[in-house]
Amino acid sequence: MSTQLGTAPIGARRLRLGMIGGGQGAYIGGIHRFAARLDGQYDLVAGAFDIDAARGHAFAVENHIAPERSYDDYRAMIEAERQRPDCVDVVAICTPNHTHFPIAKSFLEAGFDVICEKPLTTTLEDAVALVGIADAAKRFLGVTYTYCGYPMVHEARAMVEAGAIGRIRVVQVEYPLEWMATAIEQHGNQQAAWRIDPKRSGRGGSIGDIGTHAYHLAGFVTGLKVDALCADLATFVPGRTLDDNAHVMLRYQGGARGLLWSSHVAIGCSNGLRLRVFGETGSLAWYQEEPNVLLHAPLNGRPDTVKRGREDLDQGAGMRTRTPPGHPEGYIEAFANLYRGFAEAIRARRDSRDPSGIGLNVPTGRDGLKGVAFVDAVVNCHEAGELRWIKPPYT
Repeated sequence: MSTQLGTAPIGARRLRLGMIGGGQGAYIGGIHRFAARLDGQYDLVAGAFDIDAARGHAFAVENHIAPERSYDDYRAMIEAERQRPDCVDVVAICTPNHTHFPIAKSFLEAGFDVICEKPLTTTLEDAVALVGIADAAKRFLGVTYTYCGYPMVHEARAMVEAGAIGRIRVVQVEYPLEWMATAIEQHGNQQAAWRIDPKRSGRGGSIGDIGTHAYHLAGFVTGLKVDALCADLATFVPGRTLDDNAHVMLRYQGGARGLLWSSHVAIGCSNGLRLRVFGETGSLAWYQEEPNVLLHAPLNGRPDTVKRGREDLDQGAGMRTRTPPGHPEGYIEAFANLYRGFAEAIRARRDSRDPSGIGLNVPTGRDGLKGVAFVDAVVNCHEAGELRWIKPPYT
């Protein structure tokens, strides 16, 4: 194994990006490519885009990837790329959950930096191992918890840190969707099919797919760590083996209380991620479908609608803002903020320095590990068959 991959300074050039999965018809692959392209920090130069090699090669041609850098699978890609002087710097993994661990492990051990879709792995054991592998290899491992890329989420975090709402008492976070309210997996929807299959999705259904996003968002904004949780999972659509609805009560260190709801069967909810934080002297509320505003209600004062782009916002929000107020920014821009932050973190590691600016507070493998530990604790609690409190091993 080469010891030089992933160590040479990058300088001013763009990062060379490879991709596993994310080919023709893959929703999340397109999002990754849009995000990587938006700030000019990456060039997509190689990939193994599809489990069907022929279809993957056709996709590569359509996307102007050199034919010799379109690979049948990730193993072939590793062997070929590690021999090239212009090898990829970082690989984005856009495949179903059960493949994340073997792919990420192989690339990290071969000397490449990795950006991985969430959940990081399907088991807690694999998540612990993968973070250890990244640390031992001294490689960057990022996880795409998209919603911490929004400017107003960073503003909320900064306001909490500054004491704008006082000591936190209550955290309520929810992520309801309607797209799996019926058994669409029985009618050819492959995106739904793998999400209800524990062999491919892992132990959690809605809690692993979207509940982990809600859990990360709440922790990112509040800085609170969970002391114990109590969970009730439900499977409403007949024929499914994983949950499509989850309620989780949270007890935070320091005394705050929380409630998390995730659902794939909430009719009328397109992408209803919402966070509300209540403190001793005020509250904050952010809604993903209206991401450019943050609601701040001080005790005995007038509620304030804080708009993205205001000059008095925190630096973390400002550096993630791209257009003036009134010109909406959304999901693609937030994802691109993650990719820009990952680029700075990767460059800093190569240059033997600490990351700065947008490279701070990016979601890493350790955040991914916390998410897997959360899902594991939720399922353990539910499977115990009684409402009891369980402490997640990593918070």
